[in-house]
Amino acid sequence: ADMTAGALHDTLAPLGADLMVRALGALERGTLRLTPQSDEGVTYATKIDKGETRIDWSRSWKEVHDHIRGLSPFPGAWFEFVPGVRVKVLRTTRGEGSGAPGTVLDEKLTVACGDGSIRLTHLQRAGKQPMTAEEFSRGTRMRPGMLLL
Repeated sequence: ADMTAGALHDTLAPLGADLMVRALGALERGTLRLTPQSDEGVTYATKIDKGETRIDWSRSWKEVHDHIRGLSPFPGAWFEFVPGVRVKVLRTTRGEGSGAPGTVLDEKLTVACGDGSIRLTHLQRAGKQPMTAEEFSRGTRMRPGMLLL
């Protein structure tokens, strides 16, 4: 429920490598069976546009959480701390409390969504290393009541 796209990649990579070795072994032995994929239900996945990566705080906490997980670590979901200053969100969890969407609710970086709230746990400012919310808070003033863009 909290796995990011990057964590899923890292989990599946060794499984795919093992399958590839087994498939090449079967090909060498002449026992590889190929099964064509059905054309039914095939769709084209378009390139993710930068506009799609911006966090829409008006969505439900679950939609925001899943949006962030699906884009983490690359290309990354982001918000603007102040106009022109982007912050990438790498991990979140369900928060407690509610308010106007995009409003910082507490010092733990809980942010109100359209329905419920999320707590930002790992972030990355442009040009900086990823950090925990606690580390981020030490160098960035995000006070309760602040509206994230």
